[in-house]
Amino acid sequence: MRFDVITLFPEMFSAITDHGVTRRAFEKRLAELVLWNPRAFTHDVHRTVDDRPYGGGPGMVMLYQPLADTVAAMQAADERPAHLIYLSPQGAPLTQRRVEELAELPRIALLCGRYEGVDERFIQRHVDEEISVGDFVVSGGELPAMMLMDAVIRLLPGALGHAQSALEDSFSDGLLDCPHYTRPPSVDGMEVPAVLQQGHHEQIAIWRLLEKLRRTAERRPDLLDNLVLTSDQRALLKRARKLGHVSNEQLIEWGIPLD
Repeated sequence: MRFDVITLFPEMFSAITDHGVTRRAFEKRLAELVLWNPRAFTHDVHRTVDDRPYGGGPGMVMLYQPLADTVAAMQAADERPAHLIYLSPQGAPLTQRRVEELAELPRIALLCGRYEGVDERFIQRHVDEEISVGDFVVSGGELPAMMLMDAVIRLLPGALGHAQSALEDSFSDGLLDCPHYTRPPSVDGMEVPAVLQQGHHEQIAIWRLLEKLRRTAERRPDLLDNLVLTSDQRALLKRARKLGHVSNEQLIEWGIPLD
């Protein structure tokens, strides 16, 4: 997987190349990062990359020409065409499903905006997709770009120490993750749930699935609207109902009738 990032602040990306899971992925050559600074593609002594907006208003807008020349050089640098994503509050929300789709691509380019944004004509001509990482505004696209990169990289084969980790993340099955605990079994008067200490694999699987459903219903009930259970999950819920761990009424409230 090759990432090409267009940014006025390339030094920020040491945060993703020098630390943790992503650092190991770059060291193992599972991912490659090439940084492109539009200032290198300007033609004036001041290396100007922005100008005042037509119609007035605060702030500056990133110029078309330096960005277009950057993209031309970027596309010519590798025979694989780059799918260019602009990180923008106006973009479609980034979801785990979209991350999984992006992880299948051989090459992703990320445009990190600054100031008041990018000349709309550049977006119309060169951008393949606009993506937002949330309903909030930050100073530039660098942090959202690194969030997207991190999410994609952890899905690359060999990136995680335990491949099952990615499969059990929040959103990987359409649900939020269940609670996790480690030693000691008791701290500040709070206990690890007994079922997790008993080593019964089926009971643990049932507990985790029910906790995922409870947490999702409490915090992100919208996710349940499009939930599609696997056959294994349905079997676990039927077993949980039979054992009295969950009522049929509760399942119906979650929108999961089993019969």
